[in-house]
Amino acid sequence: MLAQTHIKQQLDALRHDRTLGFVRLRVACEVNSFLGWLNAQPLYPRIYWHARGEERPEYVALGRIHELTDPAHIARVCANTQASQVDSPRYFGGLAFDPDQPPQGENPWQGFGPCRFVLPRIELVRRGECVSLCLNLWFDEHNREAELAAGHQALAALVPEAPLPPLTPQQWRRRDNPDKPEWQQLVSTVTAPDFQTHTPKVVLSRESRLEGADVNPWSLLARWAERAEQCFRFGFQFEPDHGFIACSPERLYRREGRHLFSEALAGTIRRSGDEALDARLAAELLSDSKNRLENRLVHTDILHRLAPLAHDITLTEPRILKLRLLQHLKCDIEAELHPDVCDWQLLAALHPTPAVGGAPRESALAFIRTQEPYDRGWYAGACGMLSRETSECSVAIRSARIDPGAVTLFAGAGIVAGSEPAAEWAELDNKIANVLSLLG
Repeated sequence: MLAQTHIKQQLDALRHDRTLGFVRLRVACEVNSFLGWLNAQPLYPRIYWHARGEERPEYVALGRIHELTDPAHIARVCANTQASQVDSPRYFGGLAFDPDQPPQGENPWQGFGPCRFVLPRIELVRRGECVSLCLNLWFDEHNREAELAAGHQALAALVPEAPLPPLTPQQWRRRDNPDKPEWQQLVSTVTAPDFQTHTPKVVLSRESRLEGADVNPWSLLARWAERAEQCFRFGFQFEPDHGFIACSPERLYRREGRHLFSEALAGTIRRSGDEALDARLAAELLSDSKNRLENRLVHTDILHRLAPLAHDITLTEPRILKLRLLQHLKCDIEAELHPDVCDWQLLAALHPTPAVGGAPRESALAFIRTQEPYDRGWYAGACGMLSRETSECSVAIRSARIDPGAVTLFAGAGIVAGSEPAAEWAELDNKIANVLSLLG
């Protein structure tokens, strides 16, 4: 690749440079399919991130300079991103839904952990029509030769993009956890009047394991993304045999300097494909007391948690977010952050939101920890990119874990007073229907 030759020349020029700290080298290159390029590379971790909105930059991150695997150390990410260099490091990664919960028994999320944010060695970045290949380095007083050698090694490992393997129909056996009788019991418990007096909302979830399905995670994500225009698209493959991908409609937050964007996304109804019927369904969703309550609990909690961190907080009226098969109630939130507020404080305050946990947070999480029969891991976690200029995290719903010989799909539903087990179970099925249809 000509781009590799040019960036190696820049790398060699640093041999006698005394610059310390973070350095990013970049050259223009030509890549058509970011996911095809990513899948061809031998370096791990392999990470893909494309925020909601086609105008947003698209990223592939490969390898690592270092990483953080303890939620308490996210503050260090923020300290590093505040450095005074022209280029600031970008960390890609995520937090589990419940980082404080220790794994129970066999851990299907081995390698992901409660927290994993990676400063990659290699980045591929698309902004509009411009594509750049980047090499990241971090020099201290003693590691210059080692960093230069690591940079050369990473560049030498890169190979050209290649077509993704085709996504072929799969033969699989589905196993839901909880199953339908267990689900009915959980919903009945949460909607009982005595429970509602102290915990008015719990988001219950289900994993649907498709045993026998054997797919390439990036091939599945590429096809899924074609049907997810209003969504964040991202994926993590920390080791060859396990991946986690998502096409999520939900933003946790976006920070541009001191300006913050967040949202309350809660309340769901189907789409039919018929424009007139969809309009009637949207009107039904906007007027439905149960769904309005679910959304109100979410945005009230977010506003309460932002209050100590920000000023000039605004909230819009609920509107309809239309996806391919579903419609959601969505309220937009904006605020100006106080000067001393960093990303680790935003993550601690906002994650998990009542849209995926419940309200009040502590009692809803306590119920989920003791009553849900599986480990959510990174499902409904906070995944994204942290940097000095801009940080953005999505809530990892509409997601799938890819393991050898199995694909596990996840879906949740907000349970409040008036929720009916059968209707909520059908909502879970609607939320995984998109990706199920891709697997045959």
